Amino acid sequence: MAIVADGPRHAAQVAGRIATVRAFVAILLADAVRERLAAEVERLRPLAREVAWVGRDNFHVTLKFLGGVEAAQLDAIAAALADAARAAGPFDLGVSDLGAFPSRTRPRVLWAGIDDGAAATATLASHVDRVLVPLGFPPEGRVFSAHVTLGRVRAPRPNPRLAEALSGGAFGRQRVDRLSLMRSEPSPRGAHYTELAAVPLGAGSAG
Repeated sequence: MAIVADGPRHAAQVAGRIATVRAFVAILLADAVRERLAAEVERLRPLAREVAWVGRDNFHVTLKFLGGVEAAQLDAIAAALADAARAAGPFDLGVSDLGAFPSRTRPRVLWAGIDDGAAATATLASHVDRVLVPLGFPPEGRVFSAHVTLGRVRAPRPNPRLAEALSGGAFGRQRVDRLSLMRSEPSPRGAHYTELAAVPLGAGSAG
């Protein structure tokens, strides 16, 4: 995923000539972290065949899901994210442990957790939430829980072997120095993500 060199001012140009973009705001993960998570998915795959697994290149931490967004609004969204970034500074993020929503015994979403940097991630998500309200995006109605989605269970049912396997694991640490406005495009092989704008934390402008 290429970083948009000139940042939020041209997010709509990157999106192309389409009316609506399925968008979200995220922290992208370093290659080394994604490699370890991909290896963990391969370990879990034989234990849960009814799971739509996330591909290696798509691992990320979602800060806010925006849904369908008018392409003409993307530049305003990216500019607002610069305000959110100005209120935060770079921080270290650690990815470790495994779990599931709503529970390990009957999982719907399988995830890797965040240890170091969880509070900073939640604060950044709250800044993102705040700056997007004036653009028509309602504030989140639930408590933010930082995580990396690994897979979604198509037909949730008890799976004792999987529940037992969802424990432990350290998948690496990285420096978080930007947030990203992302586009999601469905395909037969799963969603394809494109970074529309990258906004550095603490700078208030993209680079």
